[in-house]
Amino acid sequence: MKKSSELALLGAVKEGMSQNAKSHPRDDAPVVTSKDAKGSRQLLASSVTINRPASEVYAFFRDFAQLPQFMENIERIDVLDDKRSHWVVKGPADSRYEWDSRITDEVEGQSLTWQSEDGGDVTNSGRVTFAEAGARGTVVTATIAYEPPGGILGKLVAKLFQREPAIQTRRDLRRLKQLLETGEIATAARNPAIFAEQEG
Repeated sequence: MKKSSELALLGAVKEGMSQNAKSHPRDDAPVVTSKDAKGSRQLLASSVTINRPASEVYAFFRDFAQLPQFMENIERIDVLDDKRSHWVVKGPADSRYEWDSRITDEVEGQSLTWQSEDGGDVTNSGRVTFAEAGARGTVVTATIAYEPPGGILGKLVAKLFQREPAIQTRRDLRRLKQLLETGEIATAARNPAIFAEQEG
């Protein structure tokens, strides 16, 4: 899929999620959408409202070295330069996946768009937006397109081990909210089994 097509799909998901959020406004229950984009390419979107200014949330997120603090499956992120970073991610059954990511578009304080570079273990692209929500703080929306390693079978295995991106993105945003609002992540949010029980 060409980059222009990917971005068009991401825009469509973002618009649909925005309309859904207007009809069902919920601060602490992220909206999640997941569907087959093309072949084995998957699209997902998730949102959370964080009681902090957009500039503060954006600044924290833009420092990629800090992301493993709330992204449970991220083993490490090596910042290569202002636009490029190397990601090492834990997969199911003690597997590891690595790729280089490049920022393709950035609006300071508002949005970040990225695309994985050729040769990585997981092909992915996406966009994170930071929208001011008045007294409620900032609505953070992550929209991601990815190709699960091993195709659909790999996706099912990852889901079984609770490392499927749609599941993990929802949890990671919840942890980001806790970290920025309270300065720490609650024990329950660090434990996937407890977190799953809380989500029902």
